[in-house]
Amino acid sequence: MNKVAHYLQEHLLGEVTTSAAALEYFSTDGGVFTVKPSVIVYPRNENDVRKTTRFAWQLAERGRVIPITARGRGSDQAGAAIGEGILLVFPAHMKRIIELDTRSGTVVIEPGVVYAQLQQTLHSHGRFLPPYPSSIDFSTLGGAIANNAAGEKTIKYGCTRDYVKSLRLVLANGEVIETRRLNKRELNKKMGLATFEGEIYRTLDALIEENKETIKSSHIDVTKNSAGYDIADVKRKDGSFDLTPLIVGSQGTLGVVTEATLTTEPYTPKSTLIVGYFDDLDTAKDVVLELRKLPELPSAIEVVDENLLNFIDQNNPNQLKGIVEKPFHKLVLLIEFDNPNERLQKRLAKKAQKILEKHSITYQVAKDDHDKEQLWKIRHSAAAVITHTEGKTKALPIIEDGVVPVEKFSEYLNGVYAIFEKYNITISIWGHAGNANLHMQPFLDLSQVGDRQKVFKIIDDYYNLVISLGGSTSGEHSDGRLRAPYLRQLYGDDMYALFQKVKSIFDPYGILNSGVKIDVTLDDVKPLLRHEYSMEHLFDHLPRG
Repeated sequence: MNKVAHYLQEHLLGEVTTSAAALEYFSTDGGVFTVKPSVIVYPRNENDVRKTTRFAWQLAERGRVIPITARGRGSDQAGAAIGEGILLVFPAHMKRIIELDTRSGTVVIEPGVVYAQLQQTLHSHGRFLPPYPSSIDFSTLGGAIANNAAGEKTIKYGCTRDYVKSLRLVLANGEVIETRRLNKRELNKKMGLATFEGEIYRTLDALIEENKETIKSSHIDVTKNSAGYDIADVKRKDGSFDLTPLIVGSQGTLGVVTEATLTTEPYTPKSTLIVGYFDDLDTAKDVVLELRKLPELPSAIEVVDENLLNFIDQNNPNQLKGIVEKPFHKLVLLIEFDNPNERLQKRLAKKAQKILEKHSITYQVAKDDHDKEQLWKIRHSAAAVITHTEGKTKALPIIEDGVVPVEKFSEYLNGVYAIFEKYNITISIWGHAGNANLHMQPFLDLSQVGDRQKVFKIIDDYYNLVISLGGSTSGEHSDGRLRAPYLRQLYGDDMYALFQKVKSIFDPYGILNSGVKIDVTLDDVKPLLRHEYSMEHLFDHLPRG
């Protein structure tokens, strides 16, 4: 055990380990990169996090920088849950649902809570947290906050950022602060503090005031965006100020979240599901645009393409037997309405059916809950692609989160198909058509030199396509190491310089999740590419008790 680990072991309540097995295990997450940490810490409480961060700050003041990375279950696919210094692993102990106010629906949680566990608790009280990701069964709330996660319900309900009311945050120097929206008087009081927190408020407020035009002109016109830092939502026109939107989606690069207060929505278990079958991409785009103009947005407009259906049919023909007829259509859209007023829900569904009929689209409406469950299997079958293995050939999460303006939906799809034709690669597409936010994972073998060389060419072509269409490189998974090299191109030099300043305000020594989000080049990440990809290991290695 090294000196750093010895010191931490003596001063923390949680376990500290440097075992070869643990370091190897935590050197990867759900992404394609590998970085070996030097120490694993399982914090037992906020004080453990505070002490660890304070220790790293004191070392940095003396010229020795040891990075700190916060980690949940490690399902992050952009390489944000790995780091070379101290890894803080939260699900071992800091996994409590601290408080649930059943009247207001507000819930207070620790970052290590598994999303599905919270959702189950909320359902029992007639509530739910809408922006759940497809990894709900094993990802944590801390990870969802770090990435500004979203999912199939986001078209109607928004992203994680819309549900985070306040945070407890450990700053880079070990100070603990609470973030929430402050009025002008409260902001002035914060700016008067002779602490690191006070310095952050003073410097950040000045930065925002001096760069209003840059911030405004850098807005990306998409329905969801997790790329960069959300500076635009910190200070409102009324002078109110909140660090929370900045921290959500920052991937542990500005502070370490130890507690979050979240708002929730009333849960409506009864919904109407319509499935439409398309053979023309432009028609699919037109239908999505018309559905978005309904008096109330659908609670989901999801998409899968024929390549995904063919893949399922070849590898597990029983999975979709009796659900989707062959030959498969180019695209399948799943359109859901969940208004609690059943009459209104049915009325909205009728309007959606009229839109489909106007465009001569074949469709079906789920007759009952069983029918609905069967039809949702079309969309949820995408999980089979992610976990499929053919020897060392795996579906790699290297281009899986671009989002474009909805009117560019068909151009986006055609552009993606062209990239994969160029590299002669098999591709399946699925995702959130209502947001024009698509997921795709090409099948490649990282042990083969040829495939390794293709990886960064595909990445480059893909993100250039997304940016050229006026889109964002990340709709819901954030930047990590994977997309960070494209942030400057996405936002331009002036806005990127603001991101760098924000990072230096919160983290002057570069302690917090170093190598993620800011000041990352392709040359930095290329040597980190794994030689074999797997997600099978993401479920173990937590201490008991």
